[in-house]
Amino acid sequence: MLPFEDLHASNKILYEEYQKAFTDVLESGKFILGPQLKKFESQFALFNNMKHCIGVANGLDALSIAIKAMDWPPASEIIVPSNTYIATILSIIQNNHIPVLIEPEWESMNIDPSLMEDAITPNTKAILVVHLYGKCCSMDRIINIANKHGLTLFEDCAQAHGAMYKDKKAGSFGKAGCFSFYPTKNLGALGDGGAIVTDDKSFADKISKLRNYGSSIKYYNEIPGVNSRLDELQAAFLLVKLNVLDKFNAHRRQLAQIYLDNLKEDFITPSVDTDFFDVFHLFVIRHPKRNQLKKFLLENNIGTEIHYPIPPHLQNALLPMFRNSRFPVSEKIHNSVLSLPCSICHSPDQIVRVVEILNRY
Repeated sequence: MLPFEDLHASNKILYEEYQKAFTDVLESGKFILGPQLKKFESQFALFNNMKHCIGVANGLDALSIAIKAMDWPPASEIIVPSNTYIATILSIIQNNHIPVLIEPEWESMNIDPSLMEDAITPNTKAILVVHLYGKCCSMDRIINIANKHGLTLFEDCAQAHGAMYKDKKAGSFGKAGCFSFYPTKNLGALGDGGAIVTDDKSFADKISKLRNYGSSIKYYNEIPGVNSRLDELQAAFLLVKLNVLDKFNAHRRQLAQIYLDNLKEDFITPSVDTDFFDVFHLFVIRHPKRNQLKKFLLENNIGTEIHYPIPPHLQNALLPMFRNSRFPVSEKIHNSVLSLPCSICHSPDQIVRVVEILNRY
């Protein structure tokens, strides 16, 4: 059986480095807000060509804390794609704001800039883009809209570590880039974790307080905050993986190219363009008989996943908010997407085999 993902195999490559990182943290006796975190924050900011990085507990907290730091009045509106993972939307409603869902482009599956201006109202405060599946959004158009209407621009980069648009890194276009280090991400921890990158020092200082009970000096709390800190052990593991992130991304791109070069036209494959450097957190195809295709691949010992089977507006958790809403492009995408094996644990020969089986369908 070829699994969709094998985290044991993926992380075994770095086993000795992880062991050393663990020992260093254990012997240091420092486990929260220590030197490993400071080093990771410095290096991850540098990797993204940003001035500041603040490590937090997970990707949802990264989004939520960034929004919280803006101190917008309740029920402010934030534009967001209708086909994102639910965490993006939860970060908005957790701050008592209103998510305004916008359909994605059919080709890229990222938010459609041509629909944004019609959604802007006097209550709109921000645009929150999502670089889905490891592909950046069309940032020139989005930045122009944000500047024209005086809107804050946030980026959900949970799936886009190292992705670029016109040689500029995901997370470096707006007020803040918010990252998840969930274990399956391109830059994945051995647990949970997240980070916010920004060039705004006062914003970074405020986020640093918010993640730590609203405190910058122990036991002195300046603002109401939360407990959301990237711990020393995960920071140490992330430092190990950050050193090989470009290499691992290159491997994903190599596997993706095998799919792109050899899959029959029966399948809708990810759009590619020279302006975009895609890191293929997921290699997602689309097919009108997705469920049957998934079953066929399983029968042929190929593991796949669906990212994601239900769009946010149809999730039970959000039905009261979107009960009368319909997003046909998003629904069509969610009903047809299938994620294929494309990870550091897979070899080119294995992907060639997946292509052969797919082309028999």
